[in-house]
Amino acid sequence: MLSSIPVDLSKVKKENIDKEILRLGMIAELDAINLYEQLAAYTSNTDIKKVILDIAREEKTHMGEFQTLLLMLDKQQVKELEEGKKEVAKELKE
Repeated sequence: MLSSIPVDLSKVKKENIDKEILRLGMIAELDAINLYEQLAAYTSNTDIKKVILDIAREEKTHMGEFQTLLLMLDKQQVKELEEGKKEVAKELKE
């Protein structure tokens, strides 16, 4: 994503704007996590690696914050996440 909003928020229905904002926040956090972990993999400097991986960990916390807020607003998302867990459990048993 690298600092550009992939959705025209002016076209999002008013009742969905907060959910879309939270999803965009989640996208940004995942993008940051991926970037930092890739950068950490490239450096041979252990101090830089340690700090970058710590920052990536903090981004994962931010991801959880956005997800928590989203799940408070979107009950369908809660249901579908539960369905996804069940599907994975079923696939892993086979």
